[in-house]
Amino acid sequence: MSFPRTLLAVLVGSCSVSVRADEWPQWLGPQRDAVWRESGIIDKFPANGPAVRWRTKIGVGYAGPAVVGNRVFVTDRVRGDERDPNSAFERGNAASTERIVCLDEATGKIVWEHSYPCVYTVSYPAGPRCTPTVADGQVFTLGAEGNLVALAAADGKVLWQRDFKQDYSIRQSPTWGFSSHPLVDGKKVITLVGGEGTAVVAFDRDSGKEVWRALSSSGPHGPGYGPAQIIEAAGVRQLIVWLPTAVNSLDPETGNVLWSHSFPVRQGLTVPTPRRSGDLLFLTAFYDGSLMLKLNSDKPGASEVWRRSGQSERNTDALHSIMPTPFVENGHIYGVCSYGELRCLKADSGDRVWEDLTATGADKLRNARWANAFLIKHEDRFFLANEAGDLIIARLTPKGYDEVSRTKLLKPTNHNAGRPVVWSHPAFAHRCVFARNDEEIVCVSLSKE
Repeated sequence: MSFPRTLLAVLVGSCSVSVRADEWPQWLGPQRDAVWRESGIIDKFPANGPAVRWRTKIGVGYAGPAVVGNRVFVTDRVRGDERDPNSAFERGNAASTERIVCLDEATGKIVWEHSYPCVYTVSYPAGPRCTPTVADGQVFTLGAEGNLVALAAADGKVLWQRDFKQDYSIRQSPTWGFSSHPLVDGKKVITLVGGEGTAVVAFDRDSGKEVWRALSSSGPHGPGYGPAQIIEAAGVRQLIVWLPTAVNSLDPETGNVLWSHSFPVRQGLTVPTPRRSGDLLFLTAFYDGSLMLKLNSDKPGASEVWRRSGQSERNTDALHSIMPTPFVENGHIYGVCSYGELRCLKADSGDRVWEDLTATGADKLRNARWANAFLIKHEDRFFLANEAGDLIIARLTPKGYDEVSRTKLLKPTNHNAGRPVVWSHPAFAHRCVFARNDEEIVCVSLSKE
């Protein structure tokens, strides 16, 4: 179904992927690279903390918010009468409702919401995983059980929707839910679906009709959990898709495979977004460690530079990341390892330069398994949002971890890790940070003015 976009663009603001630097329209920001490009941002937090603009109650979920124009978009889950499994590892069969919520950016008041019934069968059933993707007056969301929904950003009108399990005869959701943040590329919406020949599917963004399908996946983890992304290498636009068996490059217009490189990972944990820096492409997985590829310059392809796996999830070598996407720049890798170790590595070899436990709070935990912090680059420093609900300003260089300032944003409310955590990625826009836990979403000013 098509929908007029002129009015929506006026009401919601510029919503295309090439948006202004002060918007956060999708996973990892405007360029899908975890870089915040606004100016006029504070150098350190005030002694009594930054100003809270608003707080709004929402339901549970891992999905981070998107911010475009004067609207904030986030998804959550409202539990039904049936209880979730006693253990987060177990699969259940719990009646639920998933919601897409649109809030006013200035006040936090709910402008509209759309909900649909959704029986939760996944492990770690707290709620949706994917950040909404906003483009040209349309909002695309993917729920934990495979509901892909396209809505009008102005009023929440449903434009089209797909049910992956029903439409593609998928017997069960991936163990930890559908987690591939939708990618808008021109007239297409691309995400991971799963199944024979349909691991990756591109949909027409106006109608929801399938444009192309590619690759296959099977087993309890299906296509894995990572987002697709577009890069350009060898003068060719390439869609990078990391499945549990291999990292693949596809032609984003047709879905044809350009190249594949084997990188099998246990438990399908293809979670952190692959990071490209120059001619390098870096991948990291919790059990299987790190892989560095070099992209060809003459024709589409990649060769292995190094691979390091360590002896176990505790005795790691380079980087074994469970969730947070690393950052690669100036010949070095910065990322969080399996037990909360913030590390700096040499990009050409994977050799460790330094390690720090204080950023994630792993130094204070009896069991720091999966201790987490998300890294967002801003000018010459980083903002780190850790699982304790802290926001940290720090400089990460080969010389070490230099913490500048720290403040508390949210109370950690999710107990799936055996300790209270915040495991949702914040958004940075309008000189503010927008962050959520399982009880509320908060907007905090980070402006110098």
